[in-house]
Amino acid sequence: MKGILNALLAIVCLAVAAWSFYTYTNTVPQNNLYIIIAIVFGLLMVVFGGMFLSGRVNKTEDIHITE
Repeated sequence: MKGILNALLAIVCLAVAAWSFYTYTNTVPQNNLYIIIAIVFGLLMVVFGGMFLSGRVNKTEDIHITE
């Protein structure tokens, strides 16, 4: 269940970062708050995506180079 939650949080962070960056690039007087929000949520996306991918590793079996 934690893996799915991390994946959903990563997708939500991606959407917020994309919307914020889009808003930043399309406003005439560019507001720096939008780029800060985009950077923060981009970093959170990387963190949650990494947590999702690290949970996918099988930790119970040994992996040998010959297999």
